[in-house]
Amino acid sequence: MSGRGADGARGVPVFSARSVEQAVSPTRAVEAVRDAFVAYARGEWTMPPKTYVTNYPAGDFRAMPALGGGYALLKWITSFPRNPLQGLPTVSGVVLLSDAADGQLRAVLDAGAVTALRTGAAAVLAAETLARAGAPSVAVVGAGVNGRAAARTFLARGRAVRVWDVNAQRTAAAARELDCEIAASLDDALAADVVVTVTPGHEVVVRAGSVRAGQHFSLMGADGPGKAEVEAAALVRARLFCDDWEQASHGGELAHAVESGAVTRANVTNLGRVLTGEAAGRTSDDEVTMFDSTGLAIQDLAVAIAAFEQVDELPLARLEL
Repeated sequence: MSGRGADGARGVPVFSARSVEQAVSPTRAVEAVRDAFVAYARGEWTMPPKTYVTNYPAGDFRAMPALGGGYALLKWITSFPRNPLQGLPTVSGVVLLSDAADGQLRAVLDAGAVTALRTGAAAVLAAETLARAGAPSVAVVGAGVNGRAAARTFLARGRAVRVWDVNAQRTAAAARELDCEIAASLDDALAADVVVTVTPGHEVVVRAGSVRAGQHFSLMGADGPGKAEVEAAALVRARLFCDDWEQASHGGELAHAVESGAVTRANVTNLGRVLTGEAAGRTSDDEVTMFDSTGLAIQDLAVAIAAFEQVDELPLARLEL
């Protein structure tokens, strides 16, 4: 891979948020994340469990390791939902990319930018895989960093999108930044054929009464214990998919329904198995599909590798160790 041997002598390249965005386009991120899901489903990439270090109600820290494609990765990232009130980002941290053959650190990347890219990519990948063919309307609920990333990825894939956020100023800012439409209301957004929810996950957004036949939901916000964007009554109406059962059943959207017994392992299909052809996706136009994303280190690894492939094309700072 480009720059692999020389980087150690010249210092470790550091990808700022801007550098990550320059190195990996939204479309490239979708391709990379798709490949990661497939490699993980086939057992070619591995991912030990995510570890949480909690400091609730303020927030939590997460350590996320993965191995694949000749590299090992560790992401150390935070989720502090109240930070924006203080002018601070909700998500921050670093991604460390190491050579799996010799253990040498190859790159340091901004974790927030990597997370946004892979979150947007996963939301769109799930929608493209599970939504009914020709579904015309798309809406993103939640206009924070990751919600804007999802909207940006849809736009990059040639899909019009509407955005909505409980904060009207944030909605307007996102619409200006992305040059997209604003949904008239939450109900209007939830009526779209494809709905992506990217909220903090502390309050239910999707209720059973707002779900209609043929919709697809990419549920991206409930990425930790105690979070939920969808009530259990809505989940049981849908054909369910997730990024990883072990992670989703304990700390994702499905966790509350699994705990109550409303959803079991037999009710949920890993998206990677659909992508490899081992399992069916949508089976009819009237079916409601829901994808529970908890965020996987293999997705971060895929985006980090894609960024590192451009190491010689960007003016990067170097870290001397």
